[in-house]
Amino acid sequence: MTARQRKKRLKLKKARVWGPFILFLLMSVFLTAIIAISVSAFIQYALDSKLSGIVDTGTKMVTAIDEGGSKDALSAYSANYFITDKDNSITELVGVNTCETKDGDTLRSSEHGNLKYKLYSDTESESILDETDEDLGLNLRSLFGYIESYLKDHDSINFFTTNISTETNGVSPLIDIPVWISMDIGDSGRTLYYKGTVSININYVFSMIKIIAAIAIIYLIVFILMLINLIVNVIAQKKMRRRLLTDEITGGGNRLFFFYKSGQILCKRSNAKKRYAVLSIEFVKYLNYCVCHSIAEGDALLRGINSAILSQLGKKDIVSRFDSADFAVLINVADENDLNTRTDKLLSLLEDVSDDHKLDFHIGIYMIGAEQDKSSGGIKRKYIDPEECYNNARTARNVLLDNDSSGKAMFDEKLVEEQKWIDAVLEHQQAALEREEFAVYYQPKYDPRTNTLRGAEALIRWQSPELGFITPYRFIPIFEKNGFITEIDHYMLAHAARDQKRWLDQGKSCVPISVNISRAHFIEEDLAEQIRDIIDAEGAPHELIELELTESAFFDDKKMMIETISRLKSYGFTISMDDFGSGYSSLNSLKDMPLDVLKLDAEFFRGESQDGRDRIVVAEAIRLARSLNMRTVAEGVEVKEQVDFLAEQECDMIQGYYYAKPMPRDEFEERLS
Repeated sequence: MTARQRKKRLKLKKARVWGPFILFLLMSVFLTAIIAISVSAFIQYALDSKLSGIVDTGTKMVTAIDEGGSKDALSAYSANYFITDKDNSITELVGVNTCETKDGDTLRSSEHGNLKYKLYSDTESESILDETDEDLGLNLRSLFGYIESYLKDHDSINFFTTNISTETNGVSPLIDIPVWISMDIGDSGRTLYYKGTVSININYVFSMIKIIAAIAIIYLIVFILMLINLIVNVIAQKKMRRRLLTDEITGGGNRLFFFYKSGQILCKRSNAKKRYAVLSIEFVKYLNYCVCHSIAEGDALLRGINSAILSQLGKKDIVSRFDSADFAVLINVADENDLNTRTDKLLSLLEDVSDDHKLDFHIGIYMIGAEQDKSSGGIKRKYIDPEECYNNARTARNVLLDNDSSGKAMFDEKLVEEQKWIDAVLEHQQAALEREEFAVYYQPKYDPRTNTLRGAEALIRWQSPELGFITPYRFIPIFEKNGFITEIDHYMLAHAARDQKRWLDQGKSCVPISVNISRAHFIEEDLAEQIRDIIDAEGAPHELIELELTESAFFDDKKMMIETISRLKSYGFTISMDDFGSGYSSLNSLKDMPLDVLKLDAEFFRGESQDGRDRIVVAEAIRLARSLNMRTVAEGVEVKEQVDFLAEQECDMIQGYYYAKPMPRDEFEERLS
């Protein structure tokens, strides 16, 4: 899994519905705080502006006392005041003392110019001022009490009009709120307490209430719109998420759902001690089914397969369709016996999904053990990759590719090594070709009647600096699957022709060298010309090159095969059929193809037949070839009794360990000499 895929899957895992809700709440709190701070700042500014005049009056009274002013002069500023000494005893009182100074409780302590002052409530009326962190705020309950009282006395005021009725003298209606201020009188230790009035214009109060109400309404509308938008987005997100994780044919989970959900299950702490298995299930001939019926019926069958799998799963097991007819399953199992029992039952059920057909399925299995500590060599589930687990199950399933009937295969480390080997071969193949790491070995062919060298077959070996010495059985099947075998065939043709030309130039008595041509070439219409040009480029005579075609190649396009063989023969090349007797259409091939040599498969000479049937078949094959003017070669011969029998039957050549194993070029040169 790439880093980009991991990042996408992590985003999917972290996506939660409550995320937008938290963001919405945070935005709501933020907006509420902004509104509250703004209103509080406005009220604070208004109150400070009202108190400014009262504090100025106190400043004038303190100045007058310092200058020895009379009571009449001080009464002009305030009808109610008193002065206390150092012991807080009243030494002078004018008017009525209604200052609430018990327990030293104050509404505010602040400064005005160079003078400090304190603010107190009036005992005869409820204060509408509150002290909060040295700032004044409104006591709304008291304020509305004042307003209610005022409205009872002034019926002409209309709260909903902008032009509120005024008093008859043209002055806007006011609410007067008494407060007491105290200031120190110089350094004498005396303190002046005096009563002032905070006048609040009722018009301003109503305007402020209307503004706050308007802001609240706008905020409420925005809040509702945001909430609606959030709900709509959450619903859309859920729909999109469901669509993203749902297979459009079966209605169940898809590839992304499987990796996401299985990752959750496997990494969950409560599941750490449980064993799981990942299954890769494929309907073997799904495309053939769609061709014979219809895509719609194929889709219906896929839904039936999905339902059948679901019927065998537990509550916390999951199934998803990946692509075509490929399903992935995660199941909780007790042990391998439980796994085998369940998969056998599932396989039997799937084969009977269709009422009209017996279907075939391949199941690859990857077992996931219980979580263990790293110290014990076990796994930590938090690091497990569901995609890797599925790929392992699919790798096990690929073992069954060549078998069309139902079956299952378990993943093991041997498969890992095989895949690593295939990857290593693919990685080095091109460089090996360019550096000519492929060595040509020759296995001689002898006439069993005279024991003389009559020919040889060119065989490939790979001497890799990184991978070591590699026999063809380990890399040729890989090349045949990936198509690189065509490059190898060209390589072998060129090197065999090059050796023939060099041996001729050295005056050696050369014998025909046979080179294998893969069936992969026979889709090329100009194959005969390609082979001719390769041999001509090396300067070797055509009659010294024999082209071996495997019997399986004759099962392909017969018309093109006959045309290609005919052109090759016209260029002077000898054509042989390799592995005769290993397939099922050999006689038809002999009937139609203009061949020169028949190579009897090595299986004819392995083991012993109790009744001599093998010798009868070989003898008749040699006689048949001779009747068709074809030479015969027996390969895989290892014992003298076989050589004597083949000589008796007039077999033309023997290729096998009895005479020689495949050998390097230099060693074969000695045999030519």
